[in-house]
Amino acid sequence: MKYLSPFLFLLLYLFVACKPNNSSEVSFGEGEQLSYNFHIRPILSDKCFACHGPDANKQEAGLRLDLPETAYAALKESPGKYAIIPNDLNGSQLYHRIVSTDPNELMPPPESNLSLTESEIDLIKRWIEQGAQYEPHWAFVSPKKAELPKIKDKEWPRNEIDYFTLAKMNKLGLDPNDQAEKHELLKRVSLDLTGLPPTPEMINAFEKDDSPEAYEKAVDKIMNLPTFGEKMAVLWMDISRYSDSYGYQDDNIRTQWPYRDWVIHAFNKNLPYDQFITWQLAGDMLPNANKEQILATAFNRNHKYTEEGGVIPEEYRVEYVLDKSNTFTKGILGITMECAQCHDHKYDPISQKNFYEMFAFFNNTPEKGYEGDVSQSKPAKTPILWIARDDINELLTFINHQDTSKLMVSVMDELDTLRTTYILNRGLYDARTTPVTPNTPESIFSFPDDLPKNRLGLAQWTVDKNNPLTARVFVNLMWQEIFGVGIVKSTGDFGMQGDLPSHPELLDWLAVDFMENDWDVKRLLKKIMTSATYMQSSKVTKKHLNTDPDNIYLARSPRLRLPAENIRDLVLASSGLLVPEIGGPSVKPYQPEGLWEAATSGRGELKTYKQDKGEKLYRRGLYTFIKLTSPPPMPIIFDGSNRDQCEVNRGRTNTPLQALVMMNDPLVMEASRVLASQLTEKESEPETAIEEAFKRILCRAPNSKELDILSGYFEEELSRFSKDQASADDLFRVGEYPIKEEKIAPNTAAMMQVILAMYNLEEAITKI
Repeated sequence: MKYLSPFLFLLLYLFVACKPNNSSEVSFGEGEQLSYNFHIRPILSDKCFACHGPDANKQEAGLRLDLPETAYAALKESPGKYAIIPNDLNGSQLYHRIVSTDPNELMPPPESNLSLTESEIDLIKRWIEQGAQYEPHWAFVSPKKAELPKIKDKEWPRNEIDYFTLAKMNKLGLDPNDQAEKHELLKRVSLDLTGLPPTPEMINAFEKDDSPEAYEKAVDKIMNLPTFGEKMAVLWMDISRYSDSYGYQDDNIRTQWPYRDWVIHAFNKNLPYDQFITWQLAGDMLPNANKEQILATAFNRNHKYTEEGGVIPEEYRVEYVLDKSNTFTKGILGITMECAQCHDHKYDPISQKNFYEMFAFFNNTPEKGYEGDVSQSKPAKTPILWIARDDINELLTFINHQDTSKLMVSVMDELDTLRTTYILNRGLYDARTTPVTPNTPESIFSFPDDLPKNRLGLAQWTVDKNNPLTARVFVNLMWQEIFGVGIVKSTGDFGMQGDLPSHPELLDWLAVDFMENDWDVKRLLKKIMTSATYMQSSKVTKKHLNTDPDNIYLARSPRLRLPAENIRDLVLASSGLLVPEIGGPSVKPYQPEGLWEAATSGRGELKTYKQDKGEKLYRRGLYTFIKLTSPPPMPIIFDGSNRDQCEVNRGRTNTPLQALVMMNDPLVMEASRVLASQLTEKESEPETAIEEAFKRILCRAPNSKELDILSGYFEEELSRFSKDQASADDLFRVGEYPIKEEKIAPNTAAMMQVILAMYNLEEAITKI
């Protein structure tokens, strides 16, 4: 903080979005037919299913409202009366109870602290009057391609996506924004596909290309860069809960990083998503499985492992299987199946029996709950895949391993005999009750008779085109990666308590199209990125804020701060510090002293933080070493995952700590120093150097006002450092990148401050 003058703060902009109290929901006409899925079920799920839902142990008065046959049945405690009689409001006890003024009769009861609004009561009233028609939960019905909706402006769409988004805008009275400027589009595409800013050379070439195919060519070129796989891997590391340590108290080192190299490789070679999932779930069970397919199963083994003495092995073995089951159901199926571990799910039609039938698929591995304490630790746990130099030279060429030592990776294998799985009373490892066999919830998609009841069969069930969830969930994840929020906002919950899709027909169209085109990930991304919806300007108008403040209906492009890893990447790339090496072991960059030491048992290889040196300090954020008990502070401050469990959706916060990081982090200051040294050596005129730095960091040329402000700041800092050479010298000692002593001069220090100010602009770390 001591190096920053007050002038810097004139350059820092705070954008505060005040959300009006206007609803952004599409209005519902008086004469239109109500939908159970989109109008009624959300109300019942929020206000009624806790006591009248799927959980048989919690059903009050024997009434279950999530199924028509039970909702229409005679009430057990009131013979001759019915909760719901279609088309008969007067005979429907449900309606009388929700409008009652008697606290003993009112539902939900006052002590539940739940209540229905007038509009919710009116919707239920009209639904009963219209026949109280139930529908299967939308996410548990196989998606179908709807016809493209009719729209007013038939010239605007660039592909099918735009018909769906424009139709929603038309209903709200919104018009789409104009197309973004060329420099905005290139920055957007580069950040979305590689997590890196476009180089000045890329910007110049794109701006000079006036051909109609210029944008599509740029998308293709960037998508085929090897950095594409690194960007995609960030999301998958969150889903697969990748880390470099075992967690728990001793938290020693493990070597799962070859799996990360495989994920990067798989995305770069555009491995079809159905194969991508199959290999990770059951690559070891494929006929004549090779080491690449077995390596992919490390997906299942990234969970925490205990190395504490005195544990009960079976308790932790069960815990590991639970983690595998929950990661699969949340990350790939998008359902909260873990809620049925101890009892029937309170909202979704998933019983505790269903949960342990799914658990059974993962319960037949020779994995052990405990293999000794930290003094006996090794970097992988049984079963282990050994990777030798010959494997890397011949098949696993994507693994970045620089020496001849063998690598160990925790992977999957099957027992020779089937282990019996039991329903565990209240989820307790030693409270076995009824035995079950592997199966999937009938409410989602019944397990076909012709599939083997093992992990390979589960993988085949998962990527079956009749499975209603898999394609929808992945398409939604990709949409979230690009637009910040999924078509279904609750990315990991497509169940009854999850959010409804903002564009249900579009989600289904994309899911079916994805499957019809061989689960081609790059094609899906290109389809989204070449849409007019994606190519809009992010300019915000008063009408946008009044009608659709959260930009649910996409009448503008969102402004999104970069993910934590990509903020680091942008700083490194724009300054020229980035080491573009792909893959390899994780690295330990700058970090405040004492963090690991404050959270250690004092045992194991990771009891103290040993910062790396040289090129390892300048690797991408994807490769930063993650210790579970003390995750790296900079990513956490910028909402990165701590990798403790499967995570499909990061939050986006704005805190003072983030500003402090950008102003004081050694890496940001070192990058500013290195870039300043390069530019002052290359350019004799300060304005020319400022313009190039601006283009590197913000990916566009500064306008005259911005250039005047930055030039004025440079002159002010130049004057300060000319009078105080010691401060310039002190400033230049940040970071370990070699310093040319002759460059420690007032003009270089002043330029460093200008560049540091640029990194602290909101636009610098924002996709616009």
